[in-house]
Amino acid sequence: MQTLSGRTIIVTGGGSGIGAAIARGLAEHDVRVGIADIDLDAANQVAAEVRANGGQAHAVKFDVTNRESVAAGIAEVVSKFGNLYAMVNNAGISAEVPFLDATEKDWNSTMTVNGLGVLLCMQEAAKVFIKQGQGGRIINTTSITAKNASANFAPYAASKSAVSSLIQSGARALAPHNIRVTGFAPGIVDTHLWKGIQQDNITRQLKMENYAKQILVGRVAVPQDLVPTVLFLVSSGADYLTGQVITVDGGMVLS
Repeated sequence: MQTLSGRTIIVTGGGSGIGAAIARGLAEHDVRVGIADIDLDAANQVAAEVRANGGQAHAVKFDVTNRESVAAGIAEVVSKFGNLYAMVNNAGISAEVPFLDATEKDWNSTMTVNGLGVLLCMQEAAKVFIKQGQGGRIINTTSITAKNASANFAPYAASKSAVSSLIQSGARALAPHNIRVTGFAPGIVDTHLWKGIQQDNITRQLKMENYAKQILVGRVAVPQDLVPTVLFLVSSGADYLTGQVITVDGGMVLS
């Protein structure tokens, strides 16, 4: 596989959790990383860590639900580092709510960030790739809930099904421009999202232990577990892969 050295890759939601782990992992391979997050302070902190470890990173404020913000953020990273090579659309939100209690607000907020936000980032990155004329990579974070939905995460699961669908439609639409569109589907990952969902640390720990019993490898994931898959998807080793989602769940869902 060709080296990733010197290539520019943007990671949305890069200020924490899976996104931050991806940004750090890419930087370790000499990628120039655009760390995009609606929380600019968090993005700046991760960027500072990357630079302190000898990597190249630039933090940029990104509201994935606003096309102008997305376009401006991509342009800022390209201006800083040069041509864009790949876009990792990882930003997302989640909330636990029983199926019968899910409200219009729950649905709209989740679908706007997780669904529309991914579409806008895909479109604006693709425009840059097409203008550059050298192809590109788009990698979306979906979830095992897209095909194995939980009763208490209906809006989230639906939004991740939308992301999986966008991977397929994007792959078909962008193939003539040599743009590969793929994704990865994590299982249960111990991130800040879970910390936010479970305010009670004891309840959260018990849930994590219960989930671990359902996973063949015997534990829930940590963000670093997803990094090797992303490294593969942005590499030349994935040149013949598009429109597909790789499940990375430790054997929680078998299909």
